[in-house]
Amino acid sequence: MSAALYRLALLLMITLGLVGPAHAVSVTFINPGRSNEAYWVAAASAMVQAARSLDLQLEVKYAERDHLKALEIAASLAARPAGQRPDYVVFSNDYATGPEILRLLNGSGIKAMMAFSGIHGADRRHTGGPREKYDFWLGTLEPRAEDAGYLTAKTLIEKGRRAQLRGADGLLHVIAIAGDRSTPSSAARNAGLQRALAEASDVVLDQIVYANWSRETALTKSRWLVRRHPDARLVWAGSDQMAFGAMQAWREHADVPGKDVLFSGVNTSTEALNAVRSGELSALAGGHFMAGAWVLVMIHDHAKGHDFAQSEGLELVVPMFILFTPPLAERFMQRFAADSGTLDFRRYSLALNPRLVHYDFDVGDLLR
Repeated sequence: MSAALYRLALLLMITLGLVGPAHAVSVTFINPGRSNEAYWVAAASAMVQAARSLDLQLEVKYAERDHLKALEIAASLAARPAGQRPDYVVFSNDYATGPEILRLLNGSGIKAMMAFSGIHGADRRHTGGPREKYDFWLGTLEPRAEDAGYLTAKTLIEKGRRAQLRGADGLLHVIAIAGDRSTPSSAARNAGLQRALAEASDVVLDQIVYANWSRETALTKSRWLVRRHPDARLVWAGSDQMAFGAMQAWREHADVPGKDVLFSGVNTSTEALNAVRSGELSALAGGHFMAGAWVLVMIHDHAKGHDFAQSEGLELVVPMFILFTPPLAERFMQRFAADSGTLDFRRYSLALNPRLVHYDFDVGDLLR
């Protein structure tokens, strides 16, 4: 076949849709969590299902809660030969690593999306916003993290009132076990707690401590908190694992979780959902683990020429948290079971569904 006839045949095949793209769009997720950490494993699993549904090629690299390792991963991606670099990188601003990751990716030709937590405050002086200083930084999708702190604190207070768990002064006493001091989502959850406390004139916060998202650290600190604050009957925690660490300390003090002391948490581990069903956890919010999967929908659309900036803007802060009741926890566990099949993320794509005007990232929709 002559070169001219070959080009004509190839053009005809492309016109008829018989030739696809040279390669699937590739995405690497720099996962800030541990490879055995329930929340971050669930986040990665949801992204795997989204990638499969959207025909994306996904690579997950765990930083194992080590901010230096997250930077090493970013540097190694940028250092790969040009043909082996991913088309897109997804990363978070956990432990305030976002600005440095952007700097490391600069000039690599890799496009970047931030998920789970974005860049705020003083760091914005160095990075600007998406597509400003770093034009390859396409945008950010964050769960509205304040909702998690507010919903769980509000429920905890209401249940504390019903159970009459007041101290000698007639007030409800709360202990808060927060994540870390630098991650924006941690600060936002704390702000939600403070908003709920400000609305309640009969509640006092005895103390807030930081457990760095660790069950063991929460246990260690709770062992002296339970002695220091004997009137505290409500324990608010920024994650499920920290709630379980605190719960163990109060059990050692002969208190019964869900009866003598009420606990709240955030995330959707199987252990946490079962604790909601048993009543040991009195309040649990979750759903934000889907942020990475939702970002893959946006990346899919961007790669197809549908720039979300036109309809959504560059920095999305989206309500993702739902409050779990025992029946909802049961339904969630069934829907997201390991062998439940691939979830259909194509229906959320604006590129694939022209009738859609805006993204509707609602985890509750997946439970119907």
